[in-house]
Amino acid sequence: MRHDFNLEPLPASFYSKPTLELAEALLGQILVNMTEAGTSSGIIVETEAYLGEEDQAAHSYQNRRTKRTEIMFASPGHAYIYQMHTHHLVNVVSGEAGTPQAVLIRAIEPYTGLDLMKRRRPVEKLTNLTSGPGKLTKALGITRADYGRTFFGPPLFIAKGIQAKEILRGKRIGIDNSGEAKDYPYRFWVKDNPFVSR
Repeated sequence: MRHDFNLEPLPASFYSKPTLELAEALLGQILVNMTEAGTSSGIIVETEAYLGEEDQAAHSYQNRRTKRTEIMFASPGHAYIYQMHTHHLVNVVSGEAGTPQAVLIRAIEPYTGLDLMKRRRPVEKLTNLTSGPGKLTKALGITRADYGRTFFGPPLFIAKGIQAKEILRGKRIGIDNSGEAKDYPYRFWVKDNPFVSR
């Protein structure tokens, strides 16, 4: 169903929720990136939460503070972006300042700037365009240069969409060598959305 959204950034207060609540609340909101090439956006349909200190799968497990994880110790609503293989992955910093938690945006449904997204990431099947955390950043033009930005103002921001009605919850994907953490049900997705990663 097509909606016309006013792409206004959500306020900073939106991010002041417990991390698992935020991971769910982000579903249905719109990730927007404004670049010199143009603006593109997508409705968030899949997220994954990482609870820092006690979560072995988190980069900040046991409050590990490195150059890479430094922004995770900031206030909620900052962008934590890291590279995995050749892909950049975008996370929303969550939890209070000093509590390094984050929500990975795993998949989006294209909303605006589709032609631009296709130029950045040519694919035959539309559902393959943004159905994964590395795919969506490439399609939206999100890079390591966006590390540390906030999501409540351009150029990279999250706009108000419509809270998803049917949300499913299960184990995170690709979590290996993380003890019990690999089984934590910290992944959330919109039921039956074709852009969910799997």
